[in-house]
Amino acid sequence: MNKIPMNQTFQKHQQGAALVVGLLLLVVITVLAISGMNTATTELAMARNDQAYEDAFQLAERGLADALARGNYNTGGMAATTQIISSGESYTSGIQFEDSTLVPDKAFSLGVGTGISAYHFLATSQAEMRRDPGNTTDRDATAVHTQAFYIVGPEMSAL
Repeated sequence: MNKIPMNQTFQKHQQGAALVVGLLLLVVITVLAISGMNTATTELAMARNDQAYEDAFQLAERGLADALARGNYNTGGMAATTQIISSGESYTSGIQFEDSTLVPDKAFSLGVGTGISAYHFLATSQAEMRRDPGNTTDRDATAVHTQAFYIVGPEMSAL
């Protein structure tokens, strides 16, 4: 019996399948890596946008608090104030007189008041967060907050 060496037998049956399988696995791993990087980049952009919106939200709340703290409750009109926090952060806030209504007397009959009125106001604050001040980008955020309130006081034409 003629013995053929073992390595010659394997060499005859190998057609480069290991190379093809290895290259296919590398392609699959590369596609998965690129997909993962794209997902991570998108999630990072979403987190930045969410942070910009949260900053604008908080800045608008600060504007409302400042407008109410100024106590400029004028029935004649609205005086808006703009506050620049930094180069990309600012808010504009003010209090607008809406209407006045009679407060009913202790008998609660409308139309018969005791000279007391409720003065209705609307406080508004608009905040802007600019990533690149002077230019509009897709990372900018704005928030508008309003708060209605009234003050009870003596009936008169102007406060």
